[in-house]
Amino acid sequence: MTSTQDPMAAYARLVGPGGPFEMVEEDVRGTRLPVYRNRAKALHEILADSVKHGERTYIATADERVTYAQHAQRVSSLAHALAEVHGVKKGDRVVISAANTIEWVESFWAVVSLGAVAVAFNAWWSDPEVAHGVELTTPVLAIADAKRTAALRQHGLPVLSIEADVPTLRAAHPDAPLPSADVDEDDPAVLIFTSGTSGRPKGATHSHRNLLAVIEFHRMNDELMAAFGNPMDARDRSYLLVSPLFHIASLHNLVVPRLATGSKVALHLGAFDVERIYALIEKERVTNWGAVPTMASRMLDSTVSDKYDLSSLTAFSLASAPSSESLKQRLRDNLPFATALVDSYGMTETCTGVATATPADLAESPGTLGRPTYGVQVEIRDPLDRRLGPGEEGEVCVRSTYNMLGYWRNEEATESTIREDGWLHTGDLGELDEQGRLRLSSRRSDLIIRGGENVYPVEIENVLTEHPDVVECMVFGVPHDDLGQEVSVVVVHGETIPTVEDLTAYVKQALAYYKVPSHWHLTTRPLVRNATGKVARAAVLADV
Repeated sequence: MTSTQDPMAAYARLVGPGGPFEMVEEDVRGTRLPVYRNRAKALHEILADSVKHGERTYIATADERVTYAQHAQRVSSLAHALAEVHGVKKGDRVVISAANTIEWVESFWAVVSLGAVAVAFNAWWSDPEVAHGVELTTPVLAIADAKRTAALRQHGLPVLSIEADVPTLRAAHPDAPLPSADVDEDDPAVLIFTSGTSGRPKGATHSHRNLLAVIEFHRMNDELMAAFGNPMDARDRSYLLVSPLFHIASLHNLVVPRLATGSKVALHLGAFDVERIYALIEKERVTNWGAVPTMASRMLDSTVSDKYDLSSLTAFSLASAPSSESLKQRLRDNLPFATALVDSYGMTETCTGVATATPADLAESPGTLGRPTYGVQVEIRDPLDRRLGPGEEGEVCVRSTYNMLGYWRNEEATESTIREDGWLHTGDLGELDEQGRLRLSSRRSDLIIRGGENVYPVEIENVLTEHPDVVECMVFGVPHDDLGQEVSVVVVHGETIPTVEDLTAYVKQALAYYKVPSHWHLTTRPLVRNATGKVARAAVLADV
């Protein structure tokens, strides 16, 4: 028989003095921050501890499953080979560039457990973007699938193949000890790339401390669910992974914490396909899924849900991109597992969610993004960096032990983002209500979110203005029923009129496919500018 506890009493027991998830204030790189008192200090400790889960399944695909014991042995063998054969050592950068696979996950754990830095390349990057990533991070080695190997090797980088080398190396040393390294909590562990506001992707640098704090946050959520009457052991939950592993939603907030909790990761391989995903949910009895709005929209348009038993899926959330109230309501009305829908707000730089809206929050205040995550401090600041009160709009600023160290080898961008006393300036505008719940009024300046992927207009504009027939241009987002937004552009040309086909091909050779504009507006009229010479975006859009 299941009994529930008073929510506040249960919460106090978990986070209060002496509780398993108590936070205490400590000095973190010169800033006093709340940190978990009971915490691991390096990611290799999580791998070593995972052995206790033995024959439970860690990762399952449609055709394969790997137990915790198998995973630890495979990672130990692979790590031994990386260190002894390929010379990977603490602090070295190792690129992982591949579509989602079990081998991607094993490579990640082998790299970080050695104290090296896993550099998660965006698998959709063009050759110039790959070149920038290599130049920025100076890796000693890459692990890549066949589709992405050539782009890496042309830079003289040694490459281990996901398809052949990793399976061989993970079995070559079956008696290898668990990997470890003498790392500091604030040593870098992972680089995850963001779209570049200044035209090039930036490497958000996440430390061991960052990821270990995310682990404790997820452990605490599991304990809260049990305290509130959820009868399911956390180890019996099954988490669907569909989004790319080079995103924090999949890596930091699913693959990493689930190794610590003994839960199962149901890993979908290949392109998004509703029927294959529903089949995986049925087969692996998936209980939890965090989807981007585009995925949710495609599920609504599908007619195959009645063919599968989806009754195990009881926790469904939206993340990674804004979602409309109409979409949320359509989900509740049409998908049984979306009746208790959860929404959230976060970004690559914050490692995990900044705020989460429960079903009760969304019912009481539609459009809210909920209260700040445990351990996260949120303030709304005006242009003079002064703190604003409830109901006042300003920039969302965040401080926590989850926040990134900064941008890899980009001091200027780091200093403009992480300012005095460790406050991270998100560039998003919003407000806090009287209950402390966050609401956004606009995303980052001019940001386009296409199918969950961030696209900064300046990155595309920088490419297009190099075209000999383009005088100037302005990129912006337009609504799209499925993707949320698509990329559109106004191109001002000279005497020679370029074709849309030529311009499309020109952008394709420089940028990932999702950054290529779908809508083109060619004109000879100069872009409207204000008194300071900046493009008056609203005026330009009014003429489109």
